[in-house]
Amino acid sequence: MKKAAIYVRVSTGKQDIVNQLPVLKRFASTRGFSIVRTFSDVASGARADRVEFNKMMSAAAAGEFDTILVWALDRLSREGMSKTVNLIEHLNKIGVDVVSYTEPYLDTTNELAKNILLAVVSTLAKAEREKISERTKAGLERLRRQGKKLGRPPFPGSVREKIRALKKNGYGARETARKLNVSHVYVINVLKSAGNKRGIKKAVSVSTERALKNRR
Repeated sequence: MKKAAIYVRVSTGKQDIVNQLPVLKRFASTRGFSIVRTFSDVASGARADRVEFNKMMSAAAAGEFDTILVWALDRLSREGMSKTVNLIEHLNKIGVDVVSYTEPYLDTTNELAKNILLAVVSTLAKAEREKISERTKAGLERLRRQGKKLGRPPFPGSVREKIRALKKNGYGARETARKLNVSHVYVINVLKSAGNKRGIKKAVSVSTERALKNRR
């Protein structure tokens, strides 16, 4: 008899857990599963605590059971198809199958069904990623048309001044980055920018001096 765990995740309170658990236990019995652990998470409002889910994943990795029973796939993961595929594949790699009560096709104990499921879900995940990419590009293009600047806002001038001051005092780029809690690359860019400006000013000064001499 296969050892199984039940995972229940609800968003409306404990009553749903009370309703789902007996059904899942009867379902497990008809499938020949022995329930060894039960995990229940309750999402309250905007919060979605996954304490029990994390415990379940640790127990799965420890080999405490070889099947996870869920009411529906969206109870296992609501983070999009891509992460759902990764989760199912990860569980399969450590020898744990996933069975959904309300979705008979979601049964990775059957090798053929598992391969078909992963192929379909992977395709949906790819389509989902492409849609997100398209929405992101469209959003950026809209902001460009509105004349809005994209990317991270620049650090305050005071930070750039501190970088240049530390440079004068002999601090290296990495040491400066650690001291000011900014990236090493940002420090280098600030110093390069300062160097370029000095170079431009010097070139302009030399050019002006030559022009004045020629006039004389």
